[in-house]
Amino acid sequence: MSESVDDLLIIGGGPVGLASSIYAALAGLAVRVLETKPGVIDKACGEGLMPGGAKALAEMGVNIEACVPFKGIRYIENGREAIGNFQNGEGLGIRRLVLHDAMRKRALELGVIIEEHQAKEISQTSEFVTVDTYQARYVIAADGLKSPTRRKLALEKKKKHFARYGLRQHFKVAPWTDNYVEIHLSPLAEAYITPVSHDTVGVAILFGDKLRSKLRGAEGGFYKASLKEFPALQKRLENVEPCSSIKGAGPLKTVLKKRAEGRILMAGDAAGYLDPLTGEGLRLGFVSAKTAVKAICNETHEQYDKEWKLMTRRYWFSTSMILEVRKNSVLNKLVVPTLARFPRLFDWILAYVEK
Repeated sequence: MSESVDDLLIIGGGPVGLASSIYAALAGLAVRVLETKPGVIDKACGEGLMPGGAKALAEMGVNIEACVPFKGIRYIENGREAIGNFQNGEGLGIRRLVLHDAMRKRALELGVIIEEHQAKEISQTSEFVTVDTYQARYVIAADGLKSPTRRKLALEKKKKHFARYGLRQHFKVAPWTDNYVEIHLSPLAEAYITPVSHDTVGVAILFGDKLRSKLRGAEGGFYKASLKEFPALQKRLENVEPCSSIKGAGPLKTVLKKRAEGRILMAGDAAGYLDPLTGEGLRLGFVSAKTAVKAICNETHEQYDKEWKLMTRRYWFSTSMILEVRKNSVLNKLVVPTLARFPRLFDWILAYVEK
């Protein structure tokens, strides 16, 4: 058993775990982060940080030098486009590696201890939580979409939904999207193009089981074949070399019975996730980290689950509605024409999701 007792132990050293550590350190807590992988970590991510997420980074004092501001979202389908503009600042296109490195440096600067360790055994009393040989007054589990901590605590509901997945790769080409995140729509998938530097874009593709079945065993691999679902995008990238490996994630939807068990609080994807359709993943992760730390500081951890539900209700509602529209072939065809005709509606939707 560790001789010292931390105020807060964080399981998972990704962006949400690091955000939790930064907020906690700024609040004066003694914090330790346990992460299974060494150094800077990459993962499948659209890499577009919405305005609220960009503001959270500034609030945490995280300095991002290599990034590309963007001012809204552009939908493209069958030669038509619709543009929505943010009403509360700019978003940021950031390579996941750049983001993680900057957040890690900020956490270390604030005195956070980061250790390479895989959490295995977890137990708790009314006053402390023990993780292997570590002991703390509280634990925040920010160990991702497939959270081992969540499984150990049996917090996950049984899945009764269609599966969605994501793949991402980078291409060495100057951004052409005019400071927008460009989203190409097809009947079976969406492609997110995010400018992340002056000469690089990230292309993330989201899809379900229908596309998986259609392209199973495709020549050249699934990702390359999936680009054919977006002819305009495929044409633009046909002579461009990829500059990163393909990263994947999924199934994307996870629903929990509750987000807290005693003194153990879940944050980020570990707390439950629906889909990255609205690009809200990191912003919500940062907000959940801040909310969890506030509950710990105020000794109101028993209220965290209720606060999490209030904080994420707009995301779950709006994303659920968009997914239902995407599954309906008739309604799906109306999305881009409707938003193109009523641009203020698009602006309002973006503002609604972020509130």
